[in-house]
Amino acid sequence: MIVIRSPWELERLTVSGRVVAEILQAVKERLVPGVSTQELDELAHRHCKKKKVLPAFKGYHGYPYSLCVSVNEEVVHGFPSGRKLASGDIVSIDFGVCCEGYYGDAALTVAIGAVPPVAGKLIRVTREALFLGLDRVKAGNRLGDVSEAIQTHVENQGFSVVRHFVGHGIGKALHEDPQIPNFGTAGRGPVLKPGMVLAIEPMVNAGGSEVEILSDGWTAVTKDRSLSAHFEHTVAVTENGCRILSESGSQNLLF
Repeated sequence: MIVIRSPWELERLTVSGRVVAEILQAVKERLVPGVSTQELDELAHRHCKKKKVLPAFKGYHGYPYSLCVSVNEEVVHGFPSGRKLASGDIVSIDFGVCCEGYYGDAALTVAIGAVPPVAGKLIRVTREALFLGLDRVKAGNRLGDVSEAIQTHVENQGFSVVRHFVGHGIGKALHEDPQIPNFGTAGRGPVLKPGMVLAIEPMVNAGGSEVEILSDGWTAVTKDRSLSAHFEHTVAVTENGCRILSESGSQNLLF
């Protein structure tokens, strides 16, 4: 069932989204050569304590960390560890919080130092795909309009969309209906209505779309070990377009 949120609930979700953006920004500022992915997780956890919010991922179905940190060929759900980032890496940071019973969720991918041209292009195209999808988030459109916009842009640029993982509704639970694939056909799927809250998150591979899960049971990598990028925003559907909730104040600091 797709929930329509009240104005009061949307304000609570806005607070959660703003906290996500602020903590992600703090993590982004530490994405430099030599920092370990575990240090990034510890930083995010400290900020959660400071802001008196719960890290949404920690303990979710047994996930043991506050952040998902996915490097290079890792698509999503990468475990923080002693691994240190190096110039030439690309790193995807996925993070969420629960604040007074309402969830926020967002992700971004960052180049560490100088990266190969294909890596830079992959990051740019994935970000563009997110915002092209958000352009279709408007009351009266269908969910397939969002999915088609993302898929078309990604594939026209020579990349592939991950099909094993999708976006999702979000609100009083981290994952709610509807599922939001990054592939599909315009004009199909549920009609978007004001008050729906969605987490739109294209995951894009430089090579093929297939993924596999590593022995930790969580970390997803590209099957062909090509690079992968990931961007995500939590948004509310309005009559005139989408309202991005995972922003800090009036600025879109994540990207």
